[in-house]
Amino acid sequence: MTKTGILKTKTPGEMLQLIKVALGEEKADMAIVNANIVNVYTGEILEDHAISVIGKWIAYVGKNVADAIGPQTEVIDAAGQTVIPGLIDGHTHIAWLFTAAEFLRYAITGGTTTIVTETLEPYPVSGYNGVIDFLESLRDQPIKILATAPAMVSISKAARGVSPEDLANLLARDDVIGLGESYWQSILQESEPMLSNFEQTLKAGKTLEGHSAGASDKKLAAYVAAGISSCHEPINAEQVLERLRLGLHILVREGSIRRDLEEIAKIKDIGIDLRRLILSTDGIEPRDLLEKGYMEFVLQKAIDCGFDPITAVQMATLNVAEHFSLDSLIGGIAPGRYADLVIIPNVRTIDAKLVISNGKVIAREGKLIATPRRHTFTAQSLNSVRLPGRMKPSDFIINASLDATEVQVRAIHMVTDLVTAELKMKWPVTAGELIADANQDVVKVAAIDRTHNPGKMAVGLIKGLGLKSGAMACSASWDASDIIVVGTDDEDMAAAVNRIYKLQGAAVVCEKGEILAELPLPIFGIMSELSIEAIAE
Repeated sequence: MTKTGILKTKTPGEMLQLIKVALGEEKADMAIVNANIVNVYTGEILEDHAISVIGKWIAYVGKNVADAIGPQTEVIDAAGQTVIPGLIDGHTHIAWLFTAAEFLRYAITGGTTTIVTETLEPYPVSGYNGVIDFLESLRDQPIKILATAPAMVSISKAARGVSPEDLANLLARDDVIGLGESYWQSILQESEPMLSNFEQTLKAGKTLEGHSAGASDKKLAAYVAAGISSCHEPINAEQVLERLRLGLHILVREGSIRRDLEEIAKIKDIGIDLRRLILSTDGIEPRDLLEKGYMEFVLQKAIDCGFDPITAVQMATLNVAEHFSLDSLIGGIAPGRYADLVIIPNVRTIDAKLVISNGKVIAREGKLIATPRRHTFTAQSLNSVRLPGRMKPSDFIINASLDATEVQVRAIHMVTDLVTAELKMKWPVTAGELIADANQDVVKVAAIDRTHNPGKMAVGLIKGLGLKSGAMACSASWDASDIIVVGTDDEDMAAAVNRIYKLQGAAVVCEKGEILAELPLPIFGIMSELSIEAIAE
């Protein structure tokens, strides 16, 4: 097992120290007194209780802490306030837009002390070395950031499949606690080598995270039978109930991509056991992080949607820890657990007055005290746009027969911001080419390989995007490492892609040959080195 120090068990020396502090034979480093403690194990509030802490660990929870308080003990009086366990985001995507250090500046001030992130974004760009570089950026931070290995079960054949060797090396790390989300269609239709990776993960004693959007009845049962332990895709109470009945843990999304909590909250009225219901974000954009907050916002919304406050706290703490078999270390306030604690006004008001992680105060009254560590990424991670040369406007020509005046084409139909569909339509031929027509809301779209077969590209048409002029391009594309560019003008499309090449990753807007806006994304072509505030702007 590769030790990272992010999450570890206690040494014999630490155990002995905990015993002595619990007995009052040695002094605690920290004591929280006069607190109302939310006990997530019993679902009750323990009034006028105390907590003693030594090092990173909780030694004692009860009413008799005086013997453990010495002249060097930091005593925190929580009279009239409530203490809950540090919040856990069980499913998110940190490797997207910002670095971990920037993300943590705002993510931890509201009470989040553990995060579980996917790593599927760096892998198709930079392979195993890229994932390791990303994982290294998560080490030695004020809170615990854990990860799942990239399953790479994707609709993109170029990005499909993590190698058994890479998976074995990742699963040997103690900060990698499972295999990331795997699309159910690929598992049922093209099971090899996916099932071998499933077996390898389960043998390592780690979880298989699911992605079952659209599956039901027999197909859902078949997917679960393969060993999947969770799903974050349900969008209503009925889908949640079907999956809970099959033994899955359900991670309810309330982030920037999906906001499902309000609809799913109807599950509380059915009268079932909610111990497998979990709160998560599935990723959060910079502006939402600045304006709303992080897991504290999600937990508060769950309470506002009518969940019992203690049940909601369990959904953001113990339930997550139990899912990943980490509840002996995190997720609750009890002896032998990490001292990850949040002091709030009361159980209905998730407004962090003090945040403690690993026994240290890291935020007070919404202000950051601890400093997130900034990581220096490798040259490989910073040079991921590998094109054979500059793009030319002619690269974006869609040829057709010179003799034809109209042809039948397959286009992409932009149904919503997230949903696309195949569209078959007739399109005019102009001098042997298919030309974009913004008046009909049909523009060109191209995908350009920047890693596996640099420069290989496909050009087509897309309807429903709403682009009136110019071009937009981005090196960050989901499930693949391609540059995606859309545009009404071939010259602008080429200029936008060339700017991405020069910046080694970016999102670019170009019109009439002028770069109107750009966001550099030099880390894997998907992450910025700018501040959260600058990215949001």
